[in-house]
Amino acid sequence: MTEHANLGSFFKENKKWVKDYFDTRLEIFKLKLIRIFSKSAGYFIWIIISLFLVFLFFIFLGLVTGFWLSELTGSYVKGFGLTTLIILAVIIILTLLRKVLFVNPIIRNIINRASHENDTPEEKTNL
Repeated sequence: MTEHANLGSFFKENKKWVKDYFDTRLEIFKLKLIRIFSKSAGYFIWIIISLFLVFLFFIFLGLVTGFWLSELTGSYVKGFGLTTLIILAVIIILTLLRKVLFVNPIIRNIINRASHENDTPEEKTNL
């Protein structure tokens, strides 16, 4: 009974500190979520803009290649047909190598970032 009374009195005496502790932990959790969300949003916007610019680059590259091959072959149909076949071959190669070129590196990158974010600052300096 004495132990229960001591524990009860301990919580009564330190109620403000325990409340402050949990409020601080909740604030830290909120700030970590905000940091993760803001980083994710920044990367997402950067990826969207980059994909749009890469798309434009490949459109103009295809047009230039088509006109160049058209001049070499003497026919727009043959020039742009060859350009279409080149683009199709690139798409097929990228599809066949998608795990090696895209999926596995992205998985490794996500795992590395997740494991490094959980490290303490002292552990990060030792890496």
